[in-house]
Amino acid sequence: MMVKLSRINGAEVTVNAELIEIIEATPDTIVSLTTGKKLMVVESVDQVVEKVMAYRRMIATRLR
Repeated sequence: MMVKLSRINGAEVTVNAELIEIIEATPDTIVSLTTGKKLMVVESVDQVVEKVMAYRRMIATRLR
């Protein structure tokens, strides 16, 4: 499962939540991946964190 985010230009991108290393507000939200790639997205830091947490809750529920 991956997390859907929107780039600044409106394009939707699907990101592997396990690769997210850092989320910064500068004031735009920048998502840095463990691969070295950076994405500028329209979602706030809190929104990205919530999407990742929802993804992890879903995975944990499936493992029960």
